[in-house]
Amino acid sequence: MGLLTLGNPLTWDETVPYLDYIKTHGISQFINLYNRLKNRQGDQLKWGDEIEYTIIQFDHQNKRVQVSLKAHELLKRLNAQEEVNSVVGMENKFLWRPEFAGYMIEGTPGVPYGGLLACFNLVEYNMMHRRSEVTKMLKSGESIMSISFPLLGTPDFTSPSTHITYNDENGAGRSIFFPDDAIYSGHPRFKNLVRNIRSRRGEKVNIQVPIFRDKNTPIPFREKLPVSDDEDANKHVKDDFIYMDHMGFGMGCCCLQVTFQACNIDEARYVYDQLTPITPILLALSASTPIFRGYLADVDSRWNIISSAVDDRTFEERGLTDTISPNRFRLEKSRYDSTDCYIDSSSIPYNDIPLCYDEKIYKQLLDGGIDEALSKHIAHMFVRDPLQVFRERIEQDDTKSTEHFETIQSSNWMNMRFKPPPPDALEIGWRVEFRPTEVQLTDFENAAYCCFVVLLTRVVISYRLNFLIPCSKVTENMEIAQKKDAVLNEKFFFRKKLFSCQSTSEASQICEKDDIYAKMTVNEIINGDGKEFTGLVPLLKQFLDSADIDVDTRCTISQYLSFIQKRASGEIHTLAHWMREYVDKHSDYKHDSVVPQSTIYDMLTCMDEISKGNKHCPKLLGCYRSKTDHLIPKAVRKFEESLVIQKALRKH
Repeated sequence: MGLLTLGNPLTWDETVPYLDYIKTHGISQFINLYNRLKNRQGDQLKWGDEIEYTIIQFDHQNKRVQVSLKAHELLKRLNAQEEVNSVVGMENKFLWRPEFAGYMIEGTPGVPYGGLLACFNLVEYNMMHRRSEVTKMLKSGESIMSISFPLLGTPDFTSPSTHITYNDENGAGRSIFFPDDAIYSGHPRFKNLVRNIRSRRGEKVNIQVPIFRDKNTPIPFREKLPVSDDEDANKHVKDDFIYMDHMGFGMGCCCLQVTFQACNIDEARYVYDQLTPITPILLALSASTPIFRGYLADVDSRWNIISSAVDDRTFEERGLTDTISPNRFRLEKSRYDSTDCYIDSSSIPYNDIPLCYDEKIYKQLLDGGIDEALSKHIAHMFVRDPLQVFRERIEQDDTKSTEHFETIQSSNWMNMRFKPPPPDALEIGWRVEFRPTEVQLTDFENAAYCCFVVLLTRVVISYRLNFLIPCSKVTENMEIAQKKDAVLNEKFFFRKKLFSCQSTSEASQICEKDDIYAKMTVNEIINGDGKEFTGLVPLLKQFLDSADIDVDTRCTISQYLSFIQKRASGEIHTLAHWMREYVDKHSDYKHDSVVPQSTIYDMLTCMDEISKGNKHCPKLLGCYRSKTDHLIPKAVRKFEESLVIQKALRKH
């Protein structure tokens, strides 16, 4: 979830004197890196996924389910095996890293996938064996699931038991629901981040999620808090909303992210912009989080919950004061939210959201040779303060390090992320990270979403498609995407004609017209409207028809695309819809928006069986099976590599 540096993290009060220093040097570091690598060319398309998993403890005798706080223990064993493999010269098939909570781990492929189409056939197999590797280390009753746990913050939701410390002045989060002992203990970053967000903000985070109103839900719905003497809770709790007060309610949820390497910086910026309007569509299409603190919510996604969970804006930045201090800004969004601007120069006419940034930093970037569009993006990120500074890492060589830049860049959690190459890893180029997708229950689903997005980047680059709409409409779409059953019931702003990108002057003229975009359903966007709009999947199939691709890979991709199409049409349910339906039909649920422990236990037991392949669920998954494998056949690899070489030679 960000930069993991060894050292002693500073408290917020200790960080304040270094804020300007870190920002100034962070910008210098980026300028130095940019000018050194801006002409880097010819990097191969590589990509990889990041899946966050929750470790679950089932008590089958008492029909209870909890999260298991054994991430640190598991990671010691998993990382030790990685080191052994490296020493003996064996390739690591997967890599494991810590996440925010003590019940979470993050898994990635051991090496990135390459640019061959046949690599799509490796993805699901790798995910399956990732899960299997951890499962072998678990005890009876434990399971690893790619879900966000629906009982976070309920009494005794962890195993072993932990206790809330809301009245402990030295506590990190001081939550009345989420114990600090549920935070990952193996690195000081995580608790310090919780503490510094609360300290900078001036109060605990305030997360408000609208309750789903069922037929027996009280009017008004009013929570009974577990304590009566918490000032923030008494101030913020309100009727008809689920209240939460800790970073763990957001960062303790799991997600799915995909990172791509572009051939150069220009392609990376272009792909960043073109995928930005796609992010709300994938958020709606992957909806999987309808239950928070054991209550049915009126949203299907974790997005705004995480946004509020890390919202470090001060009272004046949130507009709650009459005046604002010099060199401070009114900030409309949390540092976890949708992007406010496109970053390629040709996209400037679509940047209709007013950006706040420090003129001094903006000038520093321009003077350093950075163009207007990218300078504004970086300067806008740098209105945020660094939340994590390590005492031993304050003084750095700006020509060799980008740590001060990354400490701010990596804590701007947006739906897309533009990632410069690391200064100390020559094999890594300019990258783009696609961040909105909700994690799915099964490896098939997660592989399908990853391959869909990666294939879409291929088509965008090959056909020079243009998905751009005004950036403010993407922000609106991100809000729409979180609504209950948005994939079925909502319409999104989307570009009507996906013609090639035009020059900046042409784009400016087009942007003055209102007819470049229309409101469409997810089904229309994915499958086409049967009239003028082709649809994304038909475009992908058109691309595949013109590509040389082996039979097994084509079969696998076809299964994934058909699955995406049916989920977009509603023929196959999102996980959020499936969970709601399960709860609604459960005998212990009283239709009052409160989901009992027994219902959650039965539902997660069923979900666990589905995720392991022991139970078939056509409503959620359809009847698909890929031909995923652990390697690319030599003949296929040789043939595809020859095509890549021929294409590269034609370019030159």
